Amino acid sequence: MFLDYKPTWMVSKITQLTAADLREQGIKAILTDLDNTLIAWDNPTGTAELHAWIKQMQASGIPVVVVSNNKATRIKRAVSSMGLPFIARALKPLSIGIRRAKVQLNLSSQELVMVGDQLLTDMIAANHSHVRTILVRPLIETDAWNTRINRFFEKFLMRRLMRRYPELQWKERLDG
Repeated sequence: MFLDYKPTWMVSKITQLTAADLREQGIKAILTDLDNTLIAWDNPTGTAELHAWIKQMQASGIPVVVVSNNKATRIKRAVSSMGLPFIARALKPLSIGIRRAKVQLNLSSQELVMVGDQLLTDMIAANHSHVRTILVRPLIETDAWNTRINRFFEKFLMRRLMRRYPELQWKERLDG
């Protein structure tokens, strides 16, 4: 049961990922959640650090695709300045959005990684799709009402996961 929620890696924030580390793991594309993973609600166009990171990924030939439960108009407004493709209404924790991204990118599950800030949506959807996962810390502490409910349950899940899998530790970069 806990394997449904277990991230492959835990990194503080998405911008700590490097093209070299991703390539070393055989990863050719990044799927990412939008809210509190890529951008904060109070900075809807992203930080300068994020924009620089996206340019680095694009220059390295690693596409970044947003896979979000939000509607298309909301995602488009947020990522238009970044030029990122997206999958809207991903229906996470179901794997529908991740499967759509896999087909769109024409890559296998082993060549993808899903980055997200929630165990109950992002990690479950990716794990059910056999895509490796990176759990990041939420960018800010405030959430929508439905996410606050998830966070309440995730606190208990995270404690159990970390007891059961002591190798799960917050890191500054990916490791083998």
